[in-house]
Amino acid sequence: MPRVIVALILASTLSFGLSLNAAAIAPIERDSAQTALYREILDRLATRHYHGQEINDDLSRRYLDTYIEMLDPLKSYFLQADIDEFAQWQTQLDDLARRGDVEPGFVIFNRLRQRMVTQLQANIALLESDQQFDFDIDESIVLDGAERQWMTSDAQQRDYWRKRIKDSLIRLLLNDKEPTKARELLIKRFNNQITQIEQRDSQDVFQLYVNALASLYDPHTAYFSPRTTENFQINMSLSLEGIGAELRTEDDYTKVARVIPGGPADVQGILKAEDKIIAVGQGDDELIDVVGWRIDDVVQLIRGPKDSTVRLELLDGGSDSSDSSRVISIIRDKVKLEEKSAQSKIIEIEQNGEQLKLGVIDIPAFYMDFEAYRKRDPEYKSTTRDVYKLLMELREENVDGIVLDLRNNGGGSLHEATMLTDLFIDAGPVVQIRNAYQQVSRDQRAIMRAAYNGPLVVMINRLSASASEIFAGALQDYGRAVIVGSQSFGKGTVQDVTGLSSGQLKLTVSKFYRVSGDSTQHRGVMPDIQFPSVYDTEEVGESHQENALPWDNIHSVPFRPSSGVKQYIAALNEQHNHRVANDPDFVHLIDQLALSDSWDADKSISLNLEKRRARNREWDNQQFLLENKRRERKGLELYADAAAWKSDNKSGDDESENEQADPGNSAADTDTNVSAADVDNSKIEGKDDNIAESDPMLQEAGYILADQIRMQTKSRNGQLVARTKNQE
Repeated sequence: MPRVIVALILASTLSFGLSLNAAAIAPIERDSAQTALYREILDRLATRHYHGQEINDDLSRRYLDTYIEMLDPLKSYFLQADIDEFAQWQTQLDDLARRGDVEPGFVIFNRLRQRMVTQLQANIALLESDQQFDFDIDESIVLDGAERQWMTSDAQQRDYWRKRIKDSLIRLLLNDKEPTKARELLIKRFNNQITQIEQRDSQDVFQLYVNALASLYDPHTAYFSPRTTENFQINMSLSLEGIGAELRTEDDYTKVARVIPGGPADVQGILKAEDKIIAVGQGDDELIDVVGWRIDDVVQLIRGPKDSTVRLELLDGGSDSSDSSRVISIIRDKVKLEEKSAQSKIIEIEQNGEQLKLGVIDIPAFYMDFEAYRKRDPEYKSTTRDVYKLLMELREENVDGIVLDLRNNGGGSLHEATMLTDLFIDAGPVVQIRNAYQQVSRDQRAIMRAAYNGPLVVMINRLSASASEIFAGALQDYGRAVIVGSQSFGKGTVQDVTGLSSGQLKLTVSKFYRVSGDSTQHRGVMPDIQFPSVYDTEEVGESHQENALPWDNIHSVPFRPSSGVKQYIAALNEQHNHRVANDPDFVHLIDQLALSDSWDADKSISLNLEKRRARNREWDNQQFLLENKRRERKGLELYADAAAWKSDNKSGDDESENEQADPGNSAADTDTNVSAADVDNSKIEGKDDNIAESDPMLQEAGYILADQIRMQTKSRNGQLVARTKNQE
C-alpha cells in the first residue's frame, strides 16, 4: 500500500472508537533519525543472529500480534474494533521494516495511550461519584488475558472495568482498609498510571516496537535505548557514579526509597529514606524543578562523575509544602551495589557428636565491571574476584565444606562463568560454543589449579539460568560437585551486546554446550538430587518462552573428570529421600507448594465480598493446619486457632492487584555403602537465624554436604577420622 494512502487512513482513524468524553492527549511523534536506526537494527538481526528469520508476510503477522500483546496483555484497553483496524498492517510490517518505517508502531501505541487515559479518567470519575458497588451479588471476573477475548463494545468494557475496580476494592477491604480510604487509594493509583503513560516518549515507543520484532528471533534478543543501556551496564558492573540512593515515584514526587549503605549519601548522612526530591542542580547551577518528572529523567540528573557535586532540594517525607524544603549538596562517588554481589555465611551441623562448619556462598549474578577491567583498575568488580576472597575467608574459618547457592541467579557474564569454574576445577575445557555458521569454539577453559578442591554442593532452581547453567553443568560433568535443587531455566544461548548509532542491540549469536556435548537450551541442568520446585515448570523456564531456540547436542570434548562425587550420588539420594520424608520443615514446604498449586488452578475471581472473605478464611485455615502439622512433628507448641497463627505471622497489608500501570513494563533478561540411619541424630543451626524454618532447602543442602564429607572421608580412610579442610 502506498505510504501516502496509509498516512491518510491513519489520520482519519486516529480517534476511531474513543467514545468516552476525555481530553485528547497529544500523540507521541516519531523521530526522523529512527528510520535509519530501524534499518540498522534490521540489518544486524538479518546478518548476525544465530537463527535467522525470513522477512515475509508470516513474520509480519506475528510481529503485529506480538506488539499488540506486549502493549495490552490483559486485553483491558483495546477493543475488537481497534484490533480489526490494526489488521491493515498484517502483511505490511515486513515491507515497512525494510524501509525503516516505524509509523504503525507509533499509531498503535498512541491509540493505547489515548484509550488508557480515557479509561483511567473514567475510573476516577466513577470512584469520585456516588456509585455504590454491590458486594453481595454473585458475579466474577477473569483477569488473565489469555482466557478472554477482546471486548466488542464500550458497554462491555465499562462492565469489565466496573468489575475490575470492584475486585480492587475487595482486595483493599480484605486488608482492613476503610471503604472511603480504599476509594481514595484507587483514585491515587489511577492518577499515577495516567502520569506514567503521559510521560512516555518517542524513545520508549521505538524501543517497544523494535523489541516486538526482536522477540520473534528469540526471547533474549532486545534493543536497548540509550537510557536503558546505561541501566544495563550498571546492573552488569554492580557499580555506578552517583549519590547512592534507590528512588521511586510516589504521586508527582521522586522519593528516596533507600540510602545504599556505604554510598556518598550514607557517608555524608544528610539524605534519608522518605525524603522527596523536588529540584536538582549541578554544582552551583540553578536548581531545576523535577516535580512530575518521570523517574529515569530525575535519575539522569542526579547521576554524574565521581567528585562532582549535585544539589538536591528536599521535602521531608510527611510534607507537601515547599515552604519547608531544604537544599543539600552531595559529592558524587563510586557506588558499589554490594547487596547484589556474592555474600557468605557459616552454618553449623552437629552430627553424631561431631561439629561440622559449612560455608555458604550466595552468588546472585555473574557480574563484571568491564569498563574498570579495560582500564586496568586493580579493584574492578567481578563475581570470581568476590568469590575467591570469600573462599579465602572461609578457609581461615576452617570450614569443612562449601555450598554454592545459585538459586535465582539469572546469569550474566560468560567470561565470569568460566573464571568461576576455574576456581573449582583444574585446567580443562568449561563450555563449548557454536556460532551461526556451525563453527564450534572450545576457548572457554579453566587454566589454573583449583583454588578450592574440598567437598562442594551447588544449589540451583528454576530461575538459575545461562551462566549459572554453564557453571553448574561443568561442575556436574567433571564430577566436582553434587548439584541439588530443581531443574534450571534452560537458557543455553549466548548474547553479544553491540553498539548502534543510538543505543545498543543485545543479540543472540551462539549456543553453548556442555563438555559432554549436551545443550542446556530448553532442558536446563537436571540436579543430581531433586528438590521440589517453588516455580511451576509449565509457566516458568525457557521451554515456556515464545520463539525459544530448540535443544540439540554436539560431540563431546575430551576432558578429564575427577573420581569426585559421582560414585556417591545413589547413596546420597537414598539418605536424602529417607531424611526429607521425616523432616517436618521439608515436608511442610512440599505441602505448602501443593496447596498453592491447587488454589492457583482457579481462573475466575468471585466478586462477592463474603465469598472472598470465606475463601481467605479457608486459605488461612489450610495454612494454619499445615503449620500445626509441622509444629506437632517438631514437638513445638501448637497454635490454638487460625487467628493465633495469623497474628503471629502477619506480614503487613497486601495491596497488590493485577494492574497494567505502564505498557513499557508489560512488555514484562543453569558407590559407598552408607546407611541412611547415620543422619537421624543430626541437626543444623545457622549462626544468625533458624535455617531449618526460614530455608529448609538450604538446610537439606547442608545435610547432603555433610553426608558427602563423611562418605569421602570413609572412602579415603576406611572410617570417619578427620574433617576435610579447604585446600588450595
